[in-house]
Amino acid sequence: MPSQRGLEALRAFVQTGSVSKAAERLGRTQPQVGRLLTALEEEVGFPLFVRKSRPLALSREGREFYAQVERVLLGYDDLHRFAAQMRLGSREHVRVLTAPFIAHAIVADAAAALAARSPTFTASIESRVRLDIETWVGQENFDLGITVLPISHPAFQVEEFLRIEAMVAMLPDHPLARKDIVDFEDFIEMEVIVTHPRSIIRQYLERLCRERGRSLKVRFEATNGVIACQLAGRGLGCCLSDPFVARSSGVPGLVLRPFRPVFPLHYGFLYPTWQSRSLVVEDLASEIVDIAEAQSKTLGTDT
Repeated sequence: MPSQRGLEALRAFVQTGSVSKAAERLGRTQPQVGRLLTALEEEVGFPLFVRKSRPLALSREGREFYAQVERVLLGYDDLHRFAAQMRLGSREHVRVLTAPFIAHAIVADAAAALAARSPTFTASIESRVRLDIETWVGQENFDLGITVLPISHPAFQVEEFLRIEAMVAMLPDHPLARKDIVDFEDFIEMEVIVTHPRSIIRQYLERLCRERGRSLKVRFEATNGVIACQLAGRGLGCCLSDPFVARSSGVPGLVLRPFRPVFPLHYGFLYPTWQSRSLVVEDLASEIVDIAEAQSKTLGTDT
């Protein structure tokens, strides 16, 4: 088992970019950190560094190993934080894991509201892209996950808390902006911006095309919905979007219109089954529900 000191030396090296700066961060000498890294390399049994490079750099195996190291050290960080809270008589800390746009649209406001009511409330908020959900829920430590469903994982209890509809996002001068509702037949006549082939909205559009024997006029493809909305905001087409994503894109004046046939988006909480829910987790979840429901009632207005 690699030593924790060796793992922390590796983290400091990666984050600072050099052995000397890692030594400064850890309060050790450069030779001490160098010995910790050498010992760690011997413990794992494969090269962590490309020693011929200047400056010293991680090898391919070293980069893959560090991805796992960071998860382990985050667990240690959580333990230290938990111990500090216990010493202070407080356990009001929540580890949240969600997608970036959910953190921006909902979670930040919920955390602020809870912090205003409780001076001892603290939180760590980690974000991961929706496409990697099946990976990150099984590898991260968290008390409350928030994501767009569906997802099924034996280690987590899933509870839906909100249902909204995908909407068409575009600028006010786009031809479809004049419509109260955008039908699929209208949508496919336009140049559109689509998201990643694995995204649930892209898969829905492609299923509609197969069922109706039609095809999309794809002008741009974006990794995620935020980028798709930003491209729409530059007048490069329209896109079908989660309205919360559209609001998180930062595009002023973006117009949202209902899409038919309806594509419902289900938001849900993920709770680890191996631990009991604390009162603060339930309070934060309740605050998220209230904020999400209030915001959902204003969807369809200009962003």
